[in-house]
Amino acid sequence: MPKLLMFAGSARTASTNKKLAALAASTAQKANLDVTLIDLKDFEMPIYDGDLEDDAGLPENAKRLKQLFVEHDGIFIASPEYNSSFSPLLKNALDWISRPHTENELSLWAYNGKVAALGSVAPGALGGLRGLVPLRMMLGNIGVTVVPNQVAISNGFSAFDDAGALKNEQQSQMLKATLDQLILTTRAMTGLSQKEERNTL
Repeated sequence: MPKLLMFAGSARTASTNKKLAALAASTAQKANLDVTLIDLKDFEMPIYDGDLEDDAGLPENAKRLKQLFVEHDGIFIASPEYNSSFSPLLKNALDWISRPHTENELSLWAYNGKVAALGSVAPGALGGLRGLVPLRMMLGNIGVTVVPNQVAISNGFSAFDDAGALKNEQQSQMLKATLDQLILTTRAMTGLSQKEERNTL
């Protein structure tokens, strides 16, 4: 069974993208999938600096996060839109864990063979869609297979009910389709037989 890592590109406690990541994780867990939900707030790191890396190597939190990427097959990222791009927090985390820190480490070790699915929540009508474009491009350029389906939740401040579920059925189905594609693609990429029973949602 593929292992899935899920998180939001925001540290804010009340982040709607954290709500989306949590909903994606609980939805996948209900299908008996192996899911790890993390908060980037627990992996605080300095802004990437080549001189800092030369002097002290990777921060311990970068090593911890990198190991989580290595241990998981698929990744779901709920990415807030910052000025038509993705957040500095997310960019910084992805940059740090792209760096080698062990002898004879393969280039982009944390990303090799990984599959990712993207989502976003925003207060506007596009649901953060513009910010997913550069994130998809960056991940693709470093060797991550990003599934075509994605979920963009508009009117984000009122999109979730008190239990953390999406109120709009169409948005809920969009999330389900994105997670299904993440699961099936991850299974294929990890060499699991297509004839096996599939844990789709």
